[in-house]
Amino acid sequence: MHTSSATPPTPAPTPARTLSFLDRWLPLWIIAAMALGLALGRLTPAVPRALLSLEYAGISLPIAVGLLVMMYPPLAKVRYDKTRAILADKSLMVLSVLLNWVLGPLLMFTLAWLFLPGQPELRTGLIIVGLARCIAMVLIWNDLACGDHEAAAVLVAVNSVFQILVFGLLGWFYLQIFPAWLGLETTSATFSFWAIVASVLVFLGVPLVAGAASRIIGERRRGRQWYEQTFLPRISPLALIGLLFTIVLLFSIQGDRILDQPLTVATVALPLVAYFGLMFALALLAAKMAHMSYATATTVAFTAAGNNFELAIAVAVGTFGATSAQALAGTIGPLIEVPVLVALVFLMRWLGPRMFPSAPAAPAATRPLLVFICVRNAGKSQMAAALAKKIAGDRADIYSAGTHPRGTLNSESVAAVAEVGATMDGAPKPIDPALLRRATRIIVIGRKAQSPDLDSDNPEPTPPVERWDTIEPSEQGIEGIERMRLIRDDIDRRVRALLESLGIPTAPTT
Repeated sequence: MHTSSATPPTPAPTPARTLSFLDRWLPLWIIAAMALGLALGRLTPAVPRALLSLEYAGISLPIAVGLLVMMYPPLAKVRYDKTRAILADKSLMVLSVLLNWVLGPLLMFTLAWLFLPGQPELRTGLIIVGLARCIAMVLIWNDLACGDHEAAAVLVAVNSVFQILVFGLLGWFYLQIFPAWLGLETTSATFSFWAIVASVLVFLGVPLVAGAASRIIGERRRGRQWYEQTFLPRISPLALIGLLFTIVLLFSIQGDRILDQPLTVATVALPLVAYFGLMFALALLAAKMAHMSYATATTVAFTAAGNNFELAIAVAVGTFGATSAQALAGTIGPLIEVPVLVALVFLMRWLGPRMFPSAPAAPAATRPLLVFICVRNAGKSQMAAALAKKIAGDRADIYSAGTHPRGTLNSESVAAVAEVGATMDGAPKPIDPALLRRATRIIVIGRKAQSPDLDSDNPEPTPPVERWDTIEPSEQGIEGIERMRLIRDDIDRRVRALLESLGIPTAPTT
């Protein structure tokens, strides 16, 4: 493995190099899933009929399985210990509620009347789609676009509560009261409270409990490092597998109607495309004006633009019948939403660094991954990681480990970095070879630490390794906290040079 004592200017990893195989070709998989679903619906009509018959309390069991598999990994990634702080963020909560429950339904109402003034059934179906705020698939879009996992979980939970409380009230307002005020045609509809509750419990409650239980049990038994660096990467592909399975089911169930009524599909698609694009853009701009980070703004935009198509279809079918135009409009909703929001995922990956150049959050696909290594992982490597996290924020993924970890953190190291506002926590950890193979740079600190040898385990090119031979004040008779301060300052200078070489600006030292 290549090593160097200097800090060569290596560029940050590009998205094409760091995206997983599934993520990199996501549009192709989506198109293939749609085509497969349409083919199944057209060539084997018995399949969609059998799928339609598998339901309980108005909920399609095959689609429920796909959505549960899809939502489990994003919810397993959530740091639930951070949710209280997110709930306390008044600007985030107020903005999300206004976007989802004021602007969203109003925008869909407006577009439905503008595009479908003479088609009341399709118009009603669209308005119902606008009332059903997203509580499920938004988690996968947020995850793919590298949004804030914790904020997404909190916002969909808030949407779920509002959905139970105000969905029926908003339906009455936008289908009867508001049109009457404007002198427009009204529509009478009654919504099932229990259908709404069932949708929330199945599509959010089950995967939420499973995700929270996984994190709690996993961290207690194996520790946070194992959970986040080993377990989560293993289950992450399930999200895309569940998404593709769900898309195949949706398109197979509605394949005949889609192919037999292309003009109707196109008519409903126009206001839907306008809605998703406008809603996403307005939410993103509002978050930007509120000085939110890339990750938070992305979460706000996707939670505002997405819709709960499962609930919209269930309500339309239960109220107007399975063969009604209202139900068809609800069905077309996810068929347009999926490709549009996939496109927005890739738009955010491209737009994020340009729209949020100074924000601390960049897409995970473009963040460098740094691993600091010393012998015990009790002092220098932990100090370097703490200082790097303080300077880089979440513009880089930063870890530390030891070749022979033991004991507890060095108290003088903890005190020295605390003086400059950095935090060392946790316990000494061993090296994780899988993590090292994903690293952008491996930094070995100290004269006694050995460079990890991954060549025998991995035939692929290994990350560059740097060796930092830090100063040793004890050779000049300097001991105690003063010794550790000098080591801290030396490491701090090296960390800043490293981050600058990776394209991460650092504030000048004081």
